[in-house]
Formats: sequence, structure tokens, C-alpha cells
Amino acid sequence: MKPNHHLDHSTILAYAAGTLNEAFTVVAASHIAICPGCRDAVRAAEALGGELLGGMDDLDVSSDCRARTLAALEQATLHRLPVPAPKSQFPAPLARLISARSFEDIVWKTKAPGVSMFDVKLPAQAKGQLKLLRIAAGRAMPAHGHGGEEITLVLKGAYRDHMGRFARGDVADLDEEIEHKPVVETDGDCICLVATERPTRFKSLAARIIQPFVGI
Repeated sequence: MKPNHHLDHSTILAYAAGTLNEAFTVVAASHIAICPGCRDAVRAAEALGGELLGGMDDLDVSSDCRARTLAALEQATLHRLPVPAPKSQFPAPLARLISARSFEDIVWKTKAPGVSMFDVKLPAQAKGQLKLLRIAAGRAMPAHGHGGEEITLVLKGAYRDHMGRFARGDVADLDEEIEHKPVVETDGDCICLVATERPTRFKSLAARIIQPFVGI
């Protein structure tokens, strides 16, 4: 099934340019691994970037810059290169970061009735937060906005909000101006990969009170 909801054009350009932070890059790359349309969009953005660079005037490179670049290349080792991910239910960019190979292998932490979470570990210097979120069938999340940008990729199940139905492979690429209330469909749990800049902004007082304990 081809996704119906895609990455924003600005996210595609940032991904192609390598300027997304680490958490957002994993979610974007995981969607791109599933979505042929976004893969084509990334290729087009990369080609455009290559044309722009090719049209720039040549610049002199200092001997110091050249020396530091060559030194960095000499220190590079094979283990730093991308390696194929083992067979997994997860998209390859995510599978490389977690030991679990199926949804059943995840050690979930219950955060609230019907809501469980798993923190995906990133390098210490990485920016952004990356989580797997499991929401029980039929459960509605409290209405909320976002303290910054957020990208959510559906890995299993589906939910609905005022923007439509989001199923496996669909991505919600949201900014701080968007508010919504996702409701999971009744035929199964919904599992999502979520990258955030800052904590969620819940509208209800009760949700804000328990937010420090839930960690969303």
C-alpha cells in the first residue's frame, strides 16, 4: 500500500541537504524507505542541489582546510560506513538503531492507560527526541499542539484526525501551529515512530498535569 500522507517539501529539501537533526532524519529516512513518491522527491532535490553547486564559481581552498579534510579521511574506518540492517519488521533506518526485530520484541513502558512508549537511543550529541509510541485500539489522544516541529510515522495500525486517516507508511509532518486529536481505529493498536523538538502542548489541564510523568 502506498502512503497517502507525505513529508513536507521543506523537510524533503532539508533531508536532501543533510540539515535535519538526527531524530528527524531517522523518521524521514524511514518514511522515504517506504514511499516511492518521496524517494523520487529526494532524488530531484539532490539533483537540484548538484546543479546549484555546479553553477557556483570555483573557490580557493586553504591549505589548512585541505589538510584537515585529508586527516579526517585517513582516520575513517570501515565500521563507520552504513551496514545493511538485519531482517526486521521496521524500516532499515530505524532497525539499525534498535535490537528488536519485531513489534513483539519491544520492551514497552506503560505511560498511561492504553499508552506505551519506547525511547530510541541516539548518540549523546544528537539533537531531538525519538520514540516509539503505542496507543491502544479505539483510544483517543488528548487534543494537543506542538512546542516545535514534530514528524510522526505510522508503522502499524491507523488513526484519524481532522487531517484524515493515517495508516502504515503515512507521515504527519507538523509544525507548532497545528493542533489535533488523534483517535486510533478500533481494529488494533497503532504504533508510531515520533521525532520531536520540544514537548507536546496539551490543551486540557488534566493532560498537562500528568505530562511530566508520561514523558510526551
